[in-house]
Amino acid sequence: MAAPARGGAGTVAHPRAGERRLPALRRGRWAKQLALPRDTPRVQVEEIQRSRLLTAAAVVIDEVGYEQTSVQRITDRARVSRRTFYELFGNREECLVALIDEAAERVERECEAAGLDGLAWRERVRGGLWAILSFLDAEPVLARVCVVQSLHGGAEVLERRERLLTSLAGVLDEGRMEGPRGRECTLVTAEGLVGGALGVVYARLRGGAPGPLTGLLEELMGMIALQYLGPRAARREQQRPAPAPRLVPHTAQGSVGAENDPLDEVDMRLTYRTARVLECIAARPLASNRAVAQGAGVTDPGQISKLLRRLERLGLALNTGGGHQSGEPNAWKLTPLGGQVAQRLSVITRDRTEAA
Repeated sequence: MAAPARGGAGTVAHPRAGERRLPALRRGRWAKQLALPRDTPRVQVEEIQRSRLLTAAAVVIDEVGYEQTSVQRITDRARVSRRTFYELFGNREECLVALIDEAAERVERECEAAGLDGLAWRERVRGGLWAILSFLDAEPVLARVCVVQSLHGGAEVLERRERLLTSLAGVLDEGRMEGPRGRECTLVTAEGLVGGALGVVYARLRGGAPGPLTGLLEELMGMIALQYLGPRAARREQQRPAPAPRLVPHTAQGSVGAENDPLDEVDMRLTYRTARVLECIAARPLASNRAVAQGAGVTDPGQISKLLRRLERLGLALNTGGGHQSGEPNAWKLTPLGGQVAQRLSVITRDRTEAA
């Protein structure tokens, strides 16, 4: 891996390999007041763009199937450029793997929230199964993508899918320690139970069967208990009432991290430059074009004028100055909607800093 470029005097070192160095701006009083840490919005914008792409990929795959899903369809739906897609993912296969990982991580968080650690094996299995079924009910798009459409993926997708199933089989295989009947089982028993349960869920999702998947809990637990604990335990599991529903956070249309997208309600691509300009105006209302450009690190006056006009058309920024016609500088401030977007950006930055 090549060492990162070092920025010498008068240069700005960009983190991406292959980017050219740009002359640093001469910073006056306005620029010092407006200047933001260079990497403040860059990482958060990448995260937002990644969330948009994953959300779009889930929706497109669910609508047209994995075979018909193209990078172009994903980027068009996400309002993100193809260049950005390939900066974040190697190909659509890698994007689908990321979707599967996202779903698995969310289920894992639900299991942790349910406090299953330390419980007896049967209670851990029942609680974990309930968490999985609840998540699939709450996220039907992600459910169909991860359970149904992932079967049409390539080698990397299928490997990730098998890894998850192997992990689930490992949990069931611990049932061999539960008594004489369990000791007669083998790892193949656990693998067969996982495959059977997955087949039932697959059929329900593919066929669009009515009713929640959580309604399968009693029968699936009975099937598991029968193998490891015997018929009496299986009947008890089939007759046990279902747990109280957990409120799994639901995201519309299978979106992944949509709550972190500050421009979710605005038909505009979010770029690093856009984020910096919005945060600069929020930090110093009534700034001129030149002051905003210096604070945001935009070197081309034409680019900053074009971007500011676009923000104005979208209702995010308002020019309260006289402009060239009156011989006065422009004076930009954020509209209420623009203020909300800038606030969301600052919240994402703060949350990321606190997490670090």
